[in-house]
Amino acid sequence: MSLSEARFHDLVDATQQTLEDVFDDSELDVDLETSGGVLTVKFENGSQLIFSRQEPLRQLWLAAVSGGFHFDYDQESERWLCDKSEEQLGEMLVRIVEVQAGVKLDFEGL
Repeated sequence: MSLSEARFHDLVDATQQTLEDVFDDSELDVDLETSGGVLTVKFENGSQLIFSRQEPLRQLWLAAVSGGFHFDYDQESERWLCDKSEEQLGEMLVRIVEVQAGVKLDFEGL
């Protein structure tokens, strides 16, 4: 069963809010920008993470230094899963943020 448009936007909004909370609660010096449904996280070293919603595909996309990743929402596990590796968004972010910012953050629940 595919997500309705409203449910998809609710899930992405909630995910982006959780991401903002994690970064706000960390001791990282990051710049968070939300514009047109896109969340950009800018690290002190100039690298970025960009989270964007792809409404027609009902996917959450992540652009990072290590590449671009597409996530589908798995209703069973209630998690965003990478469409290639099936890795959970939260697990991937722990690794990506550690590489890009040198800090291990907890993205549990994503």
